Amino acid sequence: MRIQMNQNNHSRSATSIPRRSFHRSVITSGCGLAITCCTASQKVDGSNRPEPQSGPAFRLKYIVGSCMYGYTKLEEILPEVGKTNATAIDIWPKVHGDQREQLAAMGETSFQKLLQKHQVNLGCITQYKLGPFGLQEEMKLAQRLGCKTMVTGGKGPKDLKGTELKSAVKRFADQMKPHLEVAKQTGVTIAIENHASNLIQSPDSLKWLMDFSDPHLGIALAPYHLPQDTGLLSNLIEALGNRIAIFYAWQHGMGCMTKLPKEQELLQLPGRGKLDFGPLLTSLRKINYDGWTEIFMHPVPRGIPILGSSEKVTAEINRSRKYLENKVSSLSD
Repeated sequence: MRIQMNQNNHSRSATSIPRRSFHRSVITSGCGLAITCCTASQKVDGSNRPEPQSGPAFRLKYIVGSCMYGYTKLEEILPEVGKTNATAIDIWPKVHGDQREQLAAMGETSFQKLLQKHQVNLGCITQYKLGPFGLQEEMKLAQRLGCKTMVTGGKGPKDLKGTELKSAVKRFADQMKPHLEVAKQTGVTIAIENHASNLIQSPDSLKWLMDFSDPHLGIALAPYHLPQDTGLLSNLIEALGNRIAIFYAWQHGMGCMTKLPKEQELLQLPGRGKLDFGPLLTSLRKINYDGWTEIFMHPVPRGIPILGSSEKVTAEINRSRKYLENKVSSLSD
């Protein structure tokens, strides 16, 4: 949409020629009209433009995963959110975090007041342990709290391929229909992460899931769980398009399943590991992506902050954010 708006702006600027200037150009040169028309057509079709686009630039919309801070109290995490240029928080339950349990303990009213105090929105609730078929009451909670996104996994038989995989994805999509009715009623998008050891894991399974389901079922796209191939990842982003609800800025690095020296563990983050996020961001811009971007990694063991203090966690998130923003600013028109 942004791109179309920009093209329209160019069209207006090219064709709105002052009357006196027009006549003067015709009088001074018999080919003046042809030159004017040629210039206008060049701007309309996007070629040979001498001036930059005037519309809004592509920007990432950041959300902070509470589990990046381990079991830290929400009272300490929420003041950090704005420092990362994020507007929202994604709350996780145990074992990765315990902020969902903190919400339950303090009650919805106190939680909402805490969000308001720090000018943070509840952007997402991550609920793997409830699974895709156990979210109905959680979606009602999300509605009460103004939360529009919920992440879970796509459980089912794993390691399937071809027609067998396609049939299993179709069955999963059919099973999700009554849950998507609740999603529609509550204004929530259920985002399925392409998590390892799940039915919905491979590029094919993600594409088929979108084919078989309505827009209240989206994707939480995790590059970590896919081949670290920028071509494959970029093509997948473009194929999924606006069905991506959350993009995890997260790469495999050296993994997150065994304890590693901290410098190796941090290779999961953008700008630390080998994955070049530039082509992925190019594809996100191409689809006019406006969903959440969550800078992410898993520590070992789960439940601890990724670094020793909340200030250090925030600084590390900002380190990755600056890497991403430098990549975005370098994207060519």
